[in-house]
Amino acid sequence: MLQYIMEQAHIHKETSQVLCKAREELKNLAETYLCYLKSQQTCKDIHKQYAGKGERSIKETADLVGFKLPHDPK
Repeated sequence: MLQYIMEQAHIHKETSQVLCKAREELKNLAETYLCYLKSQQTCKDIHKQYAGKGERSIKETADLVGFKLPHDPK
């Protein structure tokens, strides 16, 4: 991905003066990509922190809400 950005920077360097593109176009593109990467990392961190562990057992669920299970006296 870094190679792609470097290629784009080289392309914009040549074309921005020839075609009169906005001087800030590449900067805005880089800032947008940086924002995207930071957002992806934040999303992964949040998912990692709050992801469920799967289903709980009946005992774990009862303990979680403060109930006690009846015992089987066999």
